[in-house]
Amino acid sequence: MSGIDLGNGIVGAILGVVFATLFQQWTQDLWFKARRRSAGVVRSLTYRQEQGRAWDTFSLGPLHTPALIVEGDGDRAIAPESIHVQVLDGEVELPEEMAGWRTEIEAEEARAAEAGDRRPVWNGPRYAVESVEISRTALDEQSEVHLRLRPTDYYTFLAAQQLDRRLADGTTPRGRYLDPDAPLASPAFLQCSFAVNIAVVTADHLLVVSRRSSRVRMAPGLWNSSVNEGLSRHIDSSGRNAPDVHSVARRGMREELSIEPHEYTLSLLAFVLDVEKRHWSAHFYARLTELTGDELQARMSRGVADRWEHDTIEYVPFRSADVTRHLLAPERRHGWAPLAPSLFHLALVHVHGRASVERAEAQVVRRMQRSTRP
Repeated sequence: MSGIDLGNGIVGAILGVVFATLFQQWTQDLWFKARRRSAGVVRSLTYRQEQGRAWDTFSLGPLHTPALIVEGDGDRAIAPESIHVQVLDGEVELPEEMAGWRTEIEAEEARAAEAGDRRPVWNGPRYAVESVEISRTALDEQSEVHLRLRPTDYYTFLAAQQLDRRLADGTTPRGRYLDPDAPLASPAFLQCSFAVNIAVVTADHLLVVSRRSSRVRMAPGLWNSSVNEGLSRHIDSSGRNAPDVHSVARRGMREELSIEPHEYTLSLLAFVLDVEKRHWSAHFYARLTELTGDELQARMSRGVADRWEHDTIEYVPFRSADVTRHLLAPERRHGWAPLAPSLFHLALVHVHGRASVERAEAQVVRRMQRSTRP
């Protein structure tokens, strides 16, 4: 190698070091910016192609439910005076092609009563939901909920629950009368259920979780809210007065847990719809002022009016991570009643705040995902 070549090599090496030192970071920054920009373009294109619906049902990690939170976010309670209930004249009527299904149910229950082989289902008077309309007050933008009900009975409810049964033309009630892109649009005869669901927390910070009895007609054996009470036309409407959802919640607390109104505070958190079964719910949070978990259990051992509705009662520490782990436990994840997970989430938000709850939920989900990776 000549002296000139050696000199050129040394100069080239020096210049290479200089340029690498001066421009390496700039080059890397440029490369990362280009990558981020291209990734952003891809995400933008993907988003435009796969737009989400404004009305999505409640989900938490791998847990997906048909519960649509229509009004309320848990953060701020809905005031009792903001709930306006109107009962319309005239009972719900099933379409002609579904009326025969109710006749079948009535005949089967009459046969069971005559044969004595099982206890027949009582055709109790109840309400169908004509509409739920949401608005805001002019000054402070508080919730205003207008609930319009229509009289019906339990046999009509059972007939209307057959949403996927074939009609004479081969269609189903779900396909004919419901639009998945308009979940609040439904005829009243398909919405013959309105209930209150309550998340009860004891004075020593334990969430009460119940499992429905195998003897109940709807959702037997599923884990559920602390209290679940259906709106009854016979019990909850004295005279011609419209029912009051807070009074229904207090009745449920008394009948299912033997707790009197002076022993807890009660907050209405949300109105929620099970879009699969068309069941409406008013979600409540109740905090016991003095009763601990042990004391509640002892009281229930001395007698509960509706003991037969529950097989099991569990007590879960009312902390975001503990409740989330309880909801997502593999042995329980697919055994929840449709509206219960959204209720417990909203109760956590009401007490601990949305940011704290969602942060804890995300941490639990991430840890569960890491633990299941091969």
